[in-house]
Amino acid sequence: MFSHIFVGVKDFDRALNFYRALMQVLEISERFCERDRPWAGWQSNPDPRPLFLIGKPFDGLSHDAGNGQMTAFLASRRDIVDKAYAVALANGGRSEGSPGLRPEYHQHYYGAYFRDTEGNKLCVACHVPC
Repeated sequence: MFSHIFVGVKDFDRALNFYRALMQVLEISERFCERDRPWAGWQSNPDPRPLFLIGKPFDGLSHDAGNGQMTAFLASRRDIVDKAYAVALANGGRSEGSPGLRPEYHQHYYGAYFRDTEGNKLCVACHVPC
């Protein structure tokens, strides 16, 4: 369905440190990092797409985090949701909802919500029973 998702950042190095730590927990491989541009991308496995990208906005204006926008990453197990949330907060993220069941979505939805170092809202969710 998606080719790529691009999330804007102001402080590239700070955001890069945050996402490198988070993607390691999620077992998502870094595909490239170009500090002079600046942007970085992580790829899906086994297919090369969709890509998740961070970087300075292409129009040259400053990044502003949107309200009502969220990128959600899929976790295969609930303990990965827990670990991703802890790593996000340990690397400068802030909580928007600790890990737990969200039965209002469906019976097995287990998710955590947080903002990255730039204010972008993220989620890590697991949809399978424990």
